[in-house]
Amino acid sequence: MTRTDTAPPLAGSANRRPGRRIRLPAETGAAVGLAAMLGLLGWLQPSSVDAANLSSLLEQAALPGLLAIGMVFVLTMREIDLSAGAVFHLTATFTALLVVAGMNPWLAALAGIAAGAGLGLINGLLVIALRLPALLVTLGTWWMIQGLSLVIGKGQTIAPPGADGSVLATLSGKAFVIVPVTGIVFVVLAMAMHVVLHRTRFGYRVQAVGSNPRAAAYAGIPTDKVRVLTLVLMGAMAGLAGVIHLGAQGAIAPGDGGTFALLAITAAIIGGTSLSGGNGSVIGAVIGMLVLQAILSAMTLLGVDAIWAAFATGALIVLALAIDRLVNLWRNRRAGHGEDNLLG
Repeated sequence: MTRTDTAPPLAGSANRRPGRRIRLPAETGAAVGLAAMLGLLGWLQPSSVDAANLSSLLEQAALPGLLAIGMVFVLTMREIDLSAGAVFHLTATFTALLVVAGMNPWLAALAGIAAGAGLGLINGLLVIALRLPALLVTLGTWWMIQGLSLVIGKGQTIAPPGADGSVLATLSGKAFVIVPVTGIVFVVLAMAMHVVLHRTRFGYRVQAVGSNPRAAAYAGIPTDKVRVLTLVLMGAMAGLAGVIHLGAQGAIAPGDGGTFALLAITAAIIGGTSLSGGNGSVIGAVIGMLVLQAILSAMTLLGVDAIWAAFATGALIVLALAIDRLVNLWRNRRAGHGEDNLLG
């Protein structure tokens, strides 16, 4: 009879139970950045952080922030939609023309949102039919939609007449004297879409497809359907933002929303959504958009020429990409994995 002795685990060996690690929320970096930017603004000009100016900051972040909410779902699915800004402009132009033609503003607003969802559906169907990444498909549809918007709007500013009690007048108002209605819509939708992403079957499927499309398909998840629905959601959010812009500003100009898609991508990445897919944070995207707007406000307070705003936006995009890349490399190193692909 033989006896097998079991040696005690050696210190530092693989048998040792790992200690509990503290894992910070994905939004932590964005929240710290926002606090730092608000502190800087308060130091530069104390009046810039009073209630009225903070409400203005929320209002400025609301429209591109709506696109950022939709972009979180797209990025979580390991895709990118470059056409969102063009969809925003076309839906606003389409809604304005319907109101000018005499349609009820509420019906025109619904038609504008539906048009945005329809454009998202076209993007999704092209992605499925061509078997190409959404990045490439929406690069083409971006130009197409932008050109169509200029054609139907004739390259002019369209200012439809607003009527008391209409959706246009409602969206241009304020609640509690200083809180913009657009900001309230932004925050409420952000909370709702946070629940959708993390507490519904659709949100689970989006994350599963982004984590591992092949495994998701083997698990019975209709990956093509999820891709299409996610791009439809992105189009609907862009359409809603276009309608809100028309109501809040009272007009749509040819250059409006030109940088919204890039701002949305940047805000989502700053807020903790990774380009490699699988997880995202709607709340983080909201904070990320507030960070971007706070940076632009700080530039104004510092007297930086407005023409440098485009440069600053591009620099922030590059910085966000670099941070996302470094975070992925750090996570892979901790997990013991090899080199990852930036675009999934």
